[in-house]
Amino acid sequence: MNKPAILALEDGSVFHGTAIGADGQASGEVVFNTAMTGYQEILTDPSYSRQIVTLTYPHIGNTGINPEDVESSSIAAAGLVIRDLPLVASNFRSTQSLSDYLVSQNVVGIADIDTRRLTRILRDKGSQNGAILAGAEAEGADAEARALEAARAFPGLKGMDLAKVVSCTERYEWSEGEWTLGEGYADTSTTERPFHVVAYDYGVKFNILRMLASRGCRLTVVPAQTPAAEVLALQPDGIFLSNGPGDPEPCDYAITAIRELLETDTPIFGICLGHQLLALASGATTVKMGHGHHGANHPVQDLDTGCVMITSQNHGFAADESTLPDNLRATHRSLFDGTLQGIERTDRQAFSFQGHPEASPGPRDVAPLFDRFIEMMRSRR
Repeated sequence: MNKPAILALEDGSVFHGTAIGADGQASGEVVFNTAMTGYQEILTDPSYSRQIVTLTYPHIGNTGINPEDVESSSIAAAGLVIRDLPLVASNFRSTQSLSDYLVSQNVVGIADIDTRRLTRILRDKGSQNGAILAGAEAEGADAEARALEAARAFPGLKGMDLAKVVSCTERYEWSEGEWTLGEGYADTSTTERPFHVVAYDYGVKFNILRMLASRGCRLTVVPAQTPAAEVLALQPDGIFLSNGPGDPEPCDYAITAIRELLETDTPIFGICLGHQLLALASGATTVKMGHGHHGANHPVQDLDTGCVMITSQNHGFAADESTLPDNLRATHRSLFDGTLQGIERTDRQAFSFQGHPEASPGPRDVAPLFDRFIEMMRSRR
């Protein structure tokens, strides 16, 4: 725990701290997340691919790591930045420390820096390209110069198609349901599952699939580049467009497939990147945000009911509400900055939401979106 680490930003800012993960170097877009808990879920969220995550809560690692609280098979974030790593982790499910977890996954991390200063930079200047050098990489008189060079060499997420990079490579079935204390995750394979849902994996989180499975869905997960014809050949009752990382605009394969799927009467539900792709496929445009939305305390208003929900967010791009065509209407809006959070087609059974309704900041404020998808499939029958 006494190895050096350096974090450098493209604007020239440099932070010296302590390495808390693997030795080495990583570059990516540096963002901040305001959630107080859930660091394990954040690290394993594929939407954080090629991003270095700064957690604004000062003490991270208090509850250790356990094998259940993961959203994918491995850490997706390029690196982790925190203020303080507690010496002791305490939780009845903990099997590993955060530092050991990072080492086991070959992910770099840095602690003991002023994350308040870093967050102010990212808030005022926007997300920055950056790099972490840890261990032996952070030693030497030229370490700062090498860190700055690595930060400025990162091309940025604008124009970067990452959905096909993090997606599964082969089709598979999913039957794991939601978690219950003392019982673990439910096995839905032996229960009644009246709805067949094909889920596009653009970087899907496990808990999204669990919530669909617990609502009676038999799930077939397909790779991001699967053509619409192959999906329709599976005769789905509904189609799900998952979350994921990167810029939605280069995902031409997904936009083309969604346009073809929209020509049918099959219900479609999109989340996060899937929301942005539905907007693009319907004729709207997307924009790169300044510092994006990353946290578990974001208020979003349902424009139909006026109800305000507390949501979990993780995105750096957004659908541009001013470009919505006549057959696409806004359903939800962020109360932080007024950006678009939800849309629905007026001529098709298709809707989407920008946040992550499978997370639990409310804790169940946004879960009814899954129920709406189920009701659409039931009504179609």
